[in-house]
Order: sequence, then structure tokens, then C-alpha cells
Amino acid sequence: MTEDVRRVFRMDNEVLAFRFTATVSDRAGRTPRERLTDAARLKLWLGAAGLDVTDVSPTGLKGALELREAIYRIGSAIAAGERPRSKDVHTLNTIAAAGHAKAALEHERAGWHLTKTTPVRDALGVLATDAIRILGGPERDRVKNCEGPGCAGLFLDTSRGANRRWCSMNTCGNKVKKSRSAAR
Repeated sequence: MTEDVRRVFRMDNEVLAFRFTATVSDRAGRTPRERLTDAARLKLWLGAAGLDVTDVSPTGLKGALELREAIYRIGSAIAAGERPRSKDVHTLNTIAAAGHAKAALEHERAGWHLTKTTPVRDALGVLATDAIRILGGPERDRVKNCEGPGCAGLFLDTSRGANRRWCSMNTCGNKVKKSRSAAR
């Protein structure tokens, strides 16, 4: 596939698991837009995230979509001060436990070694583990949903005052600023 990753996916979220949930855009809009439309798109996204796999089956895609939505629902529940659904927590924990990826430092950069036999399962395990680290860690209270028009994407508010409102100033924040400016 020769598509430019930046044209297909938003890769600007600092949290890997939340970057994965952004493969659906306009979640709060009238028509959410699915970007993982087929196995080749999942392979493209995983490669861009540093989780290169040789092939993705339809079953792998189905598992990835299930994980993505579980992460999103858990994150949104936490952002709203609610308790996540136990089914979603079970999905997250099961997928994290099934992966066998090994962290590696290569060329002075962190990366992942996936097994040759189950690379997609390993990659999903990395994503699930990253979600657990954020959703169950000390920064859990800083998980938010974007207030940008139609977005509702997850992000980790690392601002000093914990008052950030948008997943990205370059996208949602600028849209709000432009619409305010046009209204004046």
C-alpha cells in the first residue's frame, strides 16, 4: 500500500493507545469516520506506530477493532468520572496478556520485537498494555475527551493547570479558534 500515513491517520497523540482510538474520527459528529476499513489499513497503521507486521487477517482486524473500541469506552468512562464496563476491562486485560512482544532499544530508540508466529496479537498486546498503563496509572485523572466540534477523541492532559480542552491544538484547537474568529 502506498498511501501516505499522515493523510489517512492522525498520528499526533502522545499516547499510543489513544492514537489507535483516533482511527475513528468525528466520533461525536453525525457520521463517525472509520479509517481502518480493511486489513491493509491496519497493517499500515501498525507500521506507522512502530509495530510492523507482515500480514493482517480479517480475524486480526476484527480483534483490533474490538480492542480499539474497548480502549475508547474505558477512556471515555474514566474521563466522565464513571466506572468502565467490566466487559471492556476484561477485553483489554485478555488482549494485553496474550501478547508476547519484547521491548528493545535499537539505534538509540525504543521499539518492539514481535514474534514471527503471532505478530498481530503481539502488536495488539502492546496497545492494550499501553492503555492499561495510562488508564490505570497515576495520570488516570488527566484522561479527557476532546471538546472540539465532532471530535471526542481521547487525550492525556499534561498541561500544568490540567485545563486543556482539545486533543490537539493543531487540529481541533485551531478549528475552534477559526470558527470564533469568523464569528467576530
